[in-house]
Amino acid sequence: MPTVYDLKPRFQTLLRPLTRGLAAHGVTANQVTVGAMVLSAIAGGMLALFPDSAWPLLAIPLVLFIRMALNAIDGMLAREHRQQSRLGAVLNELGDVVSDAVLYLPFALLPGVPAGLVTLLVLAGVLVEMTGVVATQIGASRRYDGPLGKSDRAVLFGAIALLIGLGVAPGQWLHWLLGLALALSILTIFKRARMALAEARQ
Repeated sequence: MPTVYDLKPRFQTLLRPLTRGLAAHGVTANQVTVGAMVLSAIAGGMLALFPDSAWPLLAIPLVLFIRMALNAIDGMLAREHRQQSRLGAVLNELGDVVSDAVLYLPFALLPGVPAGLVTLLVLAGVLVEMTGVVATQIGASRRYDGPLGKSDRAVLFGAIALLIGLGVAPGQWLHWLLGLALALSILTIFKRARMALAEARQ
């Protein structure tokens, strides 16, 4: 099933000149990873502090786009500029999960938004990424299978933030959308586990 993650190679191609420039100026992959976490924490904090304001919501899509760019850049810095390290591997995986949590959980504080579904979706996202990482423990590659991986969650929450920020009232549509996302997350967990097991057997 196609996911937003499939667009990553083209995105990386566009960012490669910028990545070369950052590397030339001594910027490291780990610094970029930490920067993405800090950006997510600031955006999530603003959302939590001002749940009745539109501007933090309207900033979320831009923050998510920048974060996706930073995630691509830190990977290219590590692979293409010989910056791979054990610390970087840990920061990369933990950074994504932490960034998701601090940025998405504050949605539960927004008026009219089903807090329980938001919380369950964030927890499911953690399990999705854990399943992808655990694949390496059984001899498979790190799994990024969809239908609802990290990039897809970013698009989902970015769209929700944009709609509510533009004045669309949270209602039954949001319950159905979050419920569908939760179901797709559970499907993603099982798919990643199944694909990892199949790869390990080969």
